[in-house]
Amino acid sequence: MPGLSCVTKPMMDFQVPAMAFGKFSLVALFALTLGFGAEAAPVRAVALHGNPLYSDDFTAFSYVNPTAPKGGKLTLGVLGSYENVNPLIVGGTPASGIREFVIEGLMARSLDEPFTLYGLLAETIDIADDRKSVTFALNPAARFSDGQPVTPEDVLNSFELLKAKGRPNHRTYFAKVTKAEKVGERGVRFTFDDASDRELPFILGVMPVFAAHATTPEKFAAASMTPLVGSGPYTVSKVDAGRSIIYQRAPGYWGKDLPVNRGRFNFDEIRFDYYRDASAMFEAFKAGGIDLRLEEDPGRWATGYNIPAVRDGRILKAEFDIGLPAGMTALVFNTRRSIFADPRVRRALIMLFDFEWCNRTLYNGLYSRTESYFERSYLASTGHPADAYERKLLAPFPDAVRPEILEGTYRFPQSDGTGQDRPNQKAAFALLKEAGMVLKGGRMVNGKTGEPLAFEILANSNAQEALLLSYARSLAPLGIQARVRVVDSAQYQARLTEFDYDMIQNTWQSSLSPGNEQLFRWSAKTANAKGSFNYAGVSNPAADAMIEAMLAANSETDFISSVRALDRVLLSGDYVVPLFYTPRQWVPYWERLKHPDKTPLFGYAVDTWWTEQK
Repeated sequence: MPGLSCVTKPMMDFQVPAMAFGKFSLVALFALTLGFGAEAAPVRAVALHGNPLYSDDFTAFSYVNPTAPKGGKLTLGVLGSYENVNPLIVGGTPASGIREFVIEGLMARSLDEPFTLYGLLAETIDIADDRKSVTFALNPAARFSDGQPVTPEDVLNSFELLKAKGRPNHRTYFAKVTKAEKVGERGVRFTFDDASDRELPFILGVMPVFAAHATTPEKFAAASMTPLVGSGPYTVSKVDAGRSIIYQRAPGYWGKDLPVNRGRFNFDEIRFDYYRDASAMFEAFKAGGIDLRLEEDPGRWATGYNIPAVRDGRILKAEFDIGLPAGMTALVFNTRRSIFADPRVRRALIMLFDFEWCNRTLYNGLYSRTESYFERSYLASTGHPADAYERKLLAPFPDAVRPEILEGTYRFPQSDGTGQDRPNQKAAFALLKEAGMVLKGGRMVNGKTGEPLAFEILANSNAQEALLLSYARSLAPLGIQARVRVVDSAQYQARLTEFDYDMIQNTWQSSLSPGNEQLFRWSAKTANAKGSFNYAGVSNPAADAMIEAMLAANSETDFISSVRALDRVLLSGDYVVPLFYTPRQWVPYWERLKHPDKTPLFGYAVDTWWTEQK
């Protein structure tokens, strides 16, 4: 759970851990995934790409300290508030930590591999030879926090509730399951008609499981301050609605000696305190009220920690490497709104973002420009001409990708860094004229309707204001009016759920094994599904076809090509103003906290940390 210390964005959709492939060749990595000549059988670990890194007799992940002492407290800060302690439904902003500490999945993910599952609630997984079913055998020792055993009925009940009443990502994924049934005393089998989605068994493997006897469909679907009963290492000990939530480590946790858990969950108590203002949260950290934070402001990282506690070593500044692709952080156009319906208007607004000025003036030059939805990885189409397979996939959609993006030569406009780049302004103005916009009385308006090119940028943090206001100022010389509005986290989440905004700032994290989460972000089916992460309202047949090709890829090269083809379609659609990314994770923390020497490729993981009191 890297980055858990400072939650400032809506809850992310399901993410596959993304890492380097290490010693395995890409062809070998796809062998198990595609079932080349392999007989299916129950196994304790399974990798989407290749073979599991750890053998069946492993005792702990390599990125933990298996002898880390237990005890102490960890306090983390969260920006905003919460209205619900069930993160699995759409209603209300969820409290932090429930999914990570209270509710477990059937299997556990390794943070040092692209997408590998190891036994947790389920001892084994068995993917059928024809890939049309997957069977899990539950661990007989698995218990919920109230002492009741975890049964196949609990798994099936969790599946049905998530499928019918859960978040749109679960509803989208689980709709592909045609049959869910109990097999024997401890088995659960899921069957699908279509074997082309090779990620689906893995998504079912990380499905959250909660106690059937402690909820009903009505209770599950309602926003509540009563947590679900899970089987995880912590239970909720105190809820102060919207202000804090405290988790207590369960001394009788059933899975404490499992290899996937050894060296993890070391704190006796984990507390999340909520702050309405980013500055107040930072001051709380400096005063010792928060133990660690993920710093995402380069300016603050460069100059904001020149304080006595840092100089005398009581606060340490750490930089952690991260192997994940950087993904896409951007200003998002809500293309459902008429003002953004014309892609030429959107492209003009992209041209007017002055990255060079913002990076130098606001961020001490510490950011890099985002050029791809799979930035910082071999999945990015940037710099690569489309290969034959990409062109074959894109052939039915001749207008879906611009020529320069198809050839891999396109780059986002660079400026002179003055904040008033005349060539970019002229190019943007020409696009606006082409789209039928005219400058009248100092305002850019639609030449036919007279509707002004004016919109609101919705934010949930004052920390966003400097960037958003600078962008608004860069639009003003062309008569474009952009207003920045900051709202509290509850209102922000509600408006996101309803797609009630013109523009927002968002980050879509990426992985080296993208899959079904792309449907939740870019497919036509989710464009108007409340609670989905298709914030831009993408409804593009070409994007749907590229996602389908990616999910059904039969070789390593076809997989990479289909992901790059999707990247080209999204870039050509001009759905966002791409922003920037940080090269490493910046984490300041109080020196009483300790962390393992090795950082997994997924980045720092706070559940592997511990405290040593003097």
